[in-house]
Amino acid sequence: MQQSYTAEQIRQAERIALARTPEGALMARAARAVADAVLSRMPSPIPGRAAVLLVGPGNNGGDALYAGALLLGRGMQVTAILADPDRAHLPGMTLLRRRGGRAIAAGSPDVPRLIGRADAIVDGLVGIGARPPLRAPMDDLVRRATDSPAWRIAVDLPSGIDPDDGRSPGAAFDADITVTMGGLKTGLLLSDLAGDVRVATIGMDPASLSDASGRSIDCDANIVTDDDVAALMPQPGAQDDKFSLGVTGVLAGSVRYPGAALLAVGGAVRMRPGLVRYAGPQALAVVQRWPEAVVGADPASAGRVQAWVAGPGLGTDGAALAPLRDVLDADVPALVDADGLTLLAAAPSLLARRTRRGAVTVLTPHAGEFARLFPDLDPADRPASVRAAAARSGAIVLLKGHRTVLADPAGRTMINTSGSPWLATAGSGDVLAGMAGSLLATGLDPLTAVALAAHIHGRAGERAAAAGRAGASALLDLLR
Repeated sequence: MQQSYTAEQIRQAERIALARTPEGALMARAARAVADAVLSRMPSPIPGRAAVLLVGPGNNGGDALYAGALLLGRGMQVTAILADPDRAHLPGMTLLRRRGGRAIAAGSPDVPRLIGRADAIVDGLVGIGARPPLRAPMDDLVRRATDSPAWRIAVDLPSGIDPDDGRSPGAAFDADITVTMGGLKTGLLLSDLAGDVRVATIGMDPASLSDASGRSIDCDANIVTDDDVAALMPQPGAQDDKFSLGVTGVLAGSVRYPGAALLAVGGAVRMRPGLVRYAGPQALAVVQRWPEAVVGADPASAGRVQAWVAGPGLGTDGAALAPLRDVLDADVPALVDADGLTLLAAAPSLLARRTRRGAVTVLTPHAGEFARLFPDLDPADRPASVRAAAARSGAIVLLKGHRTVLADPAGRTMINTSGSPWLATAGSGDVLAGMAGSLLATGLDPLTAVALAAHIHGRAGERAAAAGRAGASALLDLLR
């Protein structure tokens, strides 16, 4: 799996690397990575192309200045715009000027013209030590850069976004490429302003460093990759049968929402478990669409299962509460989604009783459902709030969104980076619930099982978008 890190974890890696690396080596490597990113976007001929560097007072500004010196060596015209001329990185400024570059203050009347005519703009205003919002004149510079037709390249992270949660309360640099140093920052995953994120380890990869006492650097979150899916998805063996491959129970659907049952069962079937049992009022419709499913009227008569999915389209009246209670009283993993979450918010003792028994529970809210379950937590602060919700509830919590965030009660955190805006459609979550419940039934580590389902679901959404296909049913076709 890929890892992401907080600003403090990256600073820890930087301290270790600096103690073991010749002076200036890390900055030289960073500058090379930034210059290469700029050149990768420049059409031929490169000589004569114009690059503008937005330079702040820290090391990011130094990286930008050294990158500018390299671009000068390729024949580009380079101008540095200094947010604070008295605090600009002196060695970088010296080299830039020696090679023919120009430097002006942010207040110069030439700034609008230079930014407007640039072929590339490099953002080196602030680094991971700063927190938004940006102050003047940096805020004005990033606004002008955003309005420019130039390619925009951020050094380490776009100025104006928080490195840990990705929020940008104010002006922020909208990057086409972010060249991030050492390791991936969690905030880059959660922001839509980072563009194409390229990790330049430059000798300070946190995953490969340890301090003098041998302690390694923890990561903030893990990210499932396609390779993880290939390695971790259960495969049947010669001695397996339908029970050893996992039996998933699905409590979903109602007279008002019959389709939810079909979508949730379909999501479960597409993950290839040994058996899917459906319990609910849409038994006839389910077996007509999914003849491999075994159907029953309620959880009590469904038979043995190894994990439950409960809630999609279930309804929120008293009639829905009793079967949900039956599911939650079972001593197998249970995933609760949609209407099931609304019922839990109104009857929190159901979850509390299950948590006291130590049973595995997964909650899969969108932002509105999250707010009903955890009204004092801010869903916009996604990693911190999801971790807090998981610790408080004793459940694995998956918060859906542009970047789905998951955490378990121990604080392990995962971020899903696959997906498409096309997934914001009715029934998409029902499919995901069935998929995740099916993988829970296989006996995989519960957090890993749910994260795998989210990644596969996101990839199906991407394929649907590429094919111009809309609707949750298209996801089921693409999961074949």
